[in-house]
Amino acid sequence: MTLVSSKGIRQDIEDLPFSPIREIVRSAEDKKDVIPFWFGEPDVSTPEFIRESAKRSLDRGETFYAPNSGQRQLRESISNYMNRLYSTKISTEQITVSVSGMNALMITAQALVPNGSKVVVLLPSWPNIPAVQRIMGAELEGVPISMIEGKWNLDMNQVFDACDSSTSAIIINSPNNPSGWTMSSEEQKALLEFSRKRGIWIVSDEVYARISFNANHTPSFCEVMEKGDRVIVVNSFSKSWAMTGWRLGWITAPAEIATQLEKLTEYNIAGPPPFIQQAGITALQQGEEFIHESNERYLKALSYFKEWAESQERIEFDAPTAAFYAFFKIRDGNDSLAMAKDLLKKGVGLAPGRAFGPQFDSYLRLCFASSIPKLEKGLNRLEDWLMNLK
Repeated sequence: MTLVSSKGIRQDIEDLPFSPIREIVRSAEDKKDVIPFWFGEPDVSTPEFIRESAKRSLDRGETFYAPNSGQRQLRESISNYMNRLYSTKISTEQITVSVSGMNALMITAQALVPNGSKVVVLLPSWPNIPAVQRIMGAELEGVPISMIEGKWNLDMNQVFDACDSSTSAIIINSPNNPSGWTMSSEEQKALLEFSRKRGIWIVSDEVYARISFNANHTPSFCEVMEKGDRVIVVNSFSKSWAMTGWRLGWITAPAEIATQLEKLTEYNIAGPPPFIQQAGITALQQGEEFIHESNERYLKALSYFKEWAESQERIEFDAPTAAFYAFFKIRDGNDSLAMAKDLLKKGVGLAPGRAFGPQFDSYLRLCFASSIPKLEKGLNRLEDWLMNLK
């Protein structure tokens, strides 16, 4: 096996593909009339009260290095927020502030995943999750969340069977991007019991936990894990508070490994800017109303999309109860990248299903964190495309 390419870099990094989502975005650079539904972000700016908090911090001159694990005030605010939300007793020492949920996943992989070990990932999956494991030199084992009788379902026995003596971690993304599938508390408990017996880490990406249409939050491993459990929970400010461009997240982990996560933060990015951390404190302390208002808006958009999808013969769609994605199948479709590129000609930007796993090449993903007029315009274009699809 060639370890270094002709350019002098690692061969596995050169072979690492860009996400097909980015390929669609690059293809649309010169197309001014495209309505973008490809990224997972709200179509509104960060709330003013959060922006003003960052401005005040800048005006105070808070532009210096911050502690590697995050400002104490932010870490305390995060633990207080989670304890209010989940009725838990998470300590400040269990919290590490990260530069985004993405950075949290990378630091976690650096801490837990030895080169050559196996990592079990649920599919469909946000493409960055398996990519991080490949960068670490891990062997990937994908376990499908399958569509059964019109609903997404996970066979827990398939997860257990995918693990062997070389498995270092099981990565869970719930609510799931792109399907909206959500792991139940009973499934979390079963996976925890398996993890305890086998000594395998669980990494739970819960960045969509607050975008929930049936409850104030979706089930979290924070609610069922106990001291000593090998569980890391990843969160982000991006989705709940419309802060995608700020790049701020956090890790909840056993206090015993906090020093290791702090070291990795130092050697990766040192830490988020202090004025951004101040904005995070404000989001946690004052942002509940914004979350509830956003969820009401997303639910209206989901209802609009669901009604539209039911009128389309070529579309199969299971409406999610969490996250803000419509992941739908095109009947007789078999090349999602080609379909997404063709849709650009109609002025609609969607994410191709193959980005989330090779078996989803008949799917497309639309982010419905959007105004109804914008969504209506996009769906009219999508319907026109469907009518001419052979």
